Amino acid sequence: MDYKVSTGKDGNREFVSIYFEGKRYRLFNGKSIGLSLKTSENLELLKSAYELKLMEGWRPKKKKSKPEQIIELSFTMRLRIQSQEVQNGRYSHHHKRDCRWVVKEWEKYSALNNLSYTILPQISPGQLEAFVKQSKWSPRTQKNVLTTLRCLVKDEKLNQIKTKRTKSVLHKPIKDVPALLDDIKEFNDALYVCCLLTYGCLLRPHQEIRLLKWEDVDLDRNIISLSGERNKSGRNRIVPLPSYVRTELSSRYTKANKYVLRNSLTPYSRDYIKVLWKRYKQQSTILGDGITLYSLRHTSALHVFQKTGSLQKLQQVMNHSDLTVSLTYLRGLEIQQLDVNDLPTL
Repeated sequence: MDYKVSTGKDGNREFVSIYFEGKRYRLFNGKSIGLSLKTSENLELLKSAYELKLMEGWRPKKKKSKPEQIIELSFTMRLRIQSQEVQNGRYSHHHKRDCRWVVKEWEKYSALNNLSYTILPQISPGQLEAFVKQSKWSPRTQKNVLTTLRCLVKDEKLNQIKTKRTKSVLHKPIKDVPALLDDIKEFNDALYVCCLLTYGCLLRPHQEIRLLKWEDVDLDRNIISLSGERNKSGRNRIVPLPSYVRTELSSRYTKANKYVLRNSLTPYSRDYIKVLWKRYKQQSTILGDGITLYSLRHTSALHVFQKTGSLQKLQQVMNHSDLTVSLTYLRGLEIQQLDVNDLPTL
């Protein structure tokens, strides 16, 4: 016998209990077997009726579970959750910062427009566009806000929004790099080493150079090795050391576990290099307009391309994950596309 029938009491209510296939069923009436009889009327009779039905082959049916009700989260909550995933993930400092800022701006906007608890399907494209195209933001900021929103939430409404095309910033190559480096060296040695590595090895200053340790520098093999977790692309990177960079690093080498830039067991803070450059720029008499710390990397990229003529080598030395990123570097620089000899003659 694959079942067991008994009676029981739940407070003041009596019931027939059937144990079948590891589950216990409580029955308070005979509806399951077509009887108009309640336990309160005749418990023993109802028990006998169920026993008879069980002998005839009837079995209790499992209750149909109610389908799970899917509750759609508000757009604000979706942004918060996705932003938190970005914060916990392996993304750049700038992307994490942008996500946090965009979410805060949306929270302020949604509170003013009664959208804090509204789901995305109920938010019109016009309301989203009004958020992105706020007059307090420049076209570049509007584009960044839209890009960040699209990264956090995939939806066709966001894809329909168009922002003004921003003008490309023309990064001017530095005409006299040695003179600039000499001037920076007189101002601050740490900034000088940072700029030297930015130009000579095309490392990124605020992360790769700031966190560079002497154990990453192999002066015997003339290379710098960075593990994937230490650079933006996430891939292992080996960079050759030009002789002028090696000479400067050799004279400064201390212990392997120290950070190169500070020669200490602790690195500089994230904003320290930016502050140093700002101070240098304020007192410099040779720094041209529009020249930034990254202009050294842009200038070096131009020189690499002029020497090799290879986009693949440029991509490799700049550690770009996509060739199109390397192309944007060349588009933004003053590169002479045509020579007079390239033009047709009569």
